[in-house]
Amino acid sequence: MSKTSSDKVFQLIKSLTKAEKRYFKVYTSKQAGDKNNHQHLFDAMDKQSDYDEALLKKSLKNPSIVKSLPIAKTRLYDVILRALNSYHSNSSIDAQLKRTLHCAEILYKKGLYGQSQKLLDSGKKLAYKYDKHTSLLEIFMWEKLLIEKDNYENVDDDELEAMMHENTRITKMIEVYNDFWGIKSRLFHILNKRGKARTEEGLTKLKSIIDDTLLNREPEHLFHQSKYLYNHIYSAYYFGVGDYSNSFKYLKANVDHIEANLDKFQEEPNIYFSILTNIVYVSSQVKDFKAVFFYLKKLRELPETMEIKNNEDLEIKLFSSANSIELTIYFLTGEFEKGLQIIPQIETGLALYENQLNSVRKAFFYFNIAIIYFGAKKYNDALKWTNRLLNDIDISQSLDIYCFGQLLNLMIHIELNNKNLLPYALRSTQRYLSTRNRYFKFETSFLDLISKLMKSPDEIAANEQYEVFLDKMRELEGDQLESSAFEYFDFISWAEAKASGRDFGEIVREKATMPKQ
Repeated sequence: MSKTSSDKVFQLIKSLTKAEKRYFKVYTSKQAGDKNNHQHLFDAMDKQSDYDEALLKKSLKNPSIVKSLPIAKTRLYDVILRALNSYHSNSSIDAQLKRTLHCAEILYKKGLYGQSQKLLDSGKKLAYKYDKHTSLLEIFMWEKLLIEKDNYENVDDDELEAMMHENTRITKMIEVYNDFWGIKSRLFHILNKRGKARTEEGLTKLKSIIDDTLLNREPEHLFHQSKYLYNHIYSAYYFGVGDYSNSFKYLKANVDHIEANLDKFQEEPNIYFSILTNIVYVSSQVKDFKAVFFYLKKLRELPETMEIKNNEDLEIKLFSSANSIELTIYFLTGEFEKGLQIIPQIETGLALYENQLNSVRKAFFYFNIAIIYFGAKKYNDALKWTNRLLNDIDISQSLDIYCFGQLLNLMIHIELNNKNLLPYALRSTQRYLSTRNRYFKFETSFLDLISKLMKSPDEIAANEQYEVFLDKMRELEGDQLESSAFEYFDFISWAEAKASGRDFGEIVREKATMPKQ
């Protein structure tokens, strides 16, 4: 019976680069025994675009492999990993340190203590340079064993004292890093599940996570990763409570910190990538387009800055972030026609990277594309994308993006004058908000507007309802707990357009301060 591409050996083979596949062939050619079986099975699986075990068995010429296929695949998996381990043995600082420590261990067990110590000295120098503290603790352990084997003859009191002090200092640095990581993780666990704070209780919860926990840290116990986490925590906290000015301050501090320590972040380009995408987004929300283009340029130059060779992971990230940012800029500035021009390339990317993009990322693409079509007055196209958001992808219905997808869906039905569908869509949204305790001030006012519009006898009465709604929105815009609603869509400009009869896009463009590129 056919299996899906969830087969772990198949997934591993398909993840290999051409260079890694070539190395595997060379690596297995040097082995005795099952080398031909490994290569034969590898080639047969590599030829499949989707894993199909029945077809795989038919393509295999060796009956012994077919008979014991599960065992053969397990052995192949192990051999591939060993080959990758050999291929990447010098590919990172951590890999170099692991190899150095392993060699030092071998020399120690052979009684070649002086040679072992020289390797440990070399590893220690590298570990200090790149703040690899867990490796330092391993090096300290072997140094202690070298001291003990001579019954402490070659070490004096001051050296022992210094050694223990350094051991304690490095341990404390790891402890502080773990504390910061725990704070960051609790914070992001809330933000990812519930979105930004929309209640006083939510504000208090976020504040309680960081209050006092980041104070009283000795400078000697901080290093490049913990300093990054410190800025990261506060940028996320201020983002979560809607204070973008302070969020920007800590994001900028992290950009500066990373650029001053590029050698230490060289192997973690995703950190720099994430910070740049966040600072571009925050800049766009405060409509500082000069900052948007400044950091967007840095984002596009990231492969060169971090000396990264192009790879699929980087291509996916650049596709996702750059296009999301571009869509955001176009709907914030009312340049909906320009947004329409990039939708075909986004659709191509969504199809190409369908299995690599997570559901939340897809949801934001669907929502932003729907807004572009909405602003361009292509309401049927907008409806198609909101339907995809609400029905075609598996995301938690507690997420903000799902909620505002529901509200955008109602607005589209209004624009299409779908009087028969609107009551059903309204009841569905009311049930959704009620069951998930999402009846905040904004949502309440919005649904009240829809309900009254359905009862309005004529256009004059409807315009009066838009005016009432517009007054409420202007009040809520300055409410810290309600401001996040206006990040998803420009409800105020929409209400102004409906009340005045003016073009929605024209109003948005008037408000935007788009610089010349």
